Amino acid sequence: MSTTYAPQPGSAPWTRKVLSHARMEFRLLIRNGEQLLLALVIPLGLLLLLGGTGLGDRLPLGDGRAVDLAVPRVLALAVLSSSFTSLAIATGFERRYGVIKRLGASPLSRTGLLAGKIGSVLVIQVIQLAVLAGTGFALGWKPVGGASAVIGVVLMVVCGTAAFASLGLLMSGILRAEATLAAANLLYLLLLVGGGLMTPVDEYPAGMRSVVRLLPSAALANGLANSTIEGVIPWAAALSLTLWAALLAYLVSKTFRWD
Repeated sequence: MSTTYAPQPGSAPWTRKVLSHARMEFRLLIRNGEQLLLALVIPLGLLLLLGGTGLGDRLPLGDGRAVDLAVPRVLALAVLSSSFTSLAIATGFERRYGVIKRLGASPLSRTGLLAGKIGSVLVIQVIQLAVLAGTGFALGWKPVGGASAVIGVVLMVVCGTAAFASLGLLMSGILRAEATLAAANLLYLLLLVGGGLMTPVDEYPAGMRSVVRLLPSAALANGLANSTIEGVIPWAAALSLTLWAALLAYLVSKTFRWD
């Protein structure tokens, strides 16, 4: 009995290609100790300091229990670390070493490349949120709002990831690897100190509040805080992050270079 083979050459479905690329990106991320430091160790250490040592009671985190105020803002820092800083640096050096150029010659489109990278970041963030939320509960964190709080947190993480991942890809797509490394770390520190990330906007001097309130970092942190402290879905913050994501993604589509 003979068997007739009928080859069907062609590219795999777009979804399968993106998922395969996301898995590869995830494996590369977890092998990089420096990126894991940014993504998990620093936020976890900051949470332990603010929520477990009494330091949070002496800092301008707002009105309420220190651990309840610290957890959502540390979650925002974790999103920033993984979706912006780590992604920008990794992509910048991939361009330098020719990895992006080789991927550009594969059936994976530019959109598929970016989607795969963002997908891997979302997987990292699931791990981050599980570890940080578990630590928060161990320290006595008591979020309110039930289902509304959960929906708000998920909405903020998705919108914040889209905005900051687009910013990271924009930076890594136009700058040299060394410049991306320096700029990403500098912007990370600036947003941490003065971007409304760890300090509520109302705690800033009056002349700075209108500017800080427009930053995506402030929208992300305030949205997460509103979700877990007030138990509401922060639609305004989500809209702000969505607009940032749309603008930055458009710029990425026009400026991202494969080599």
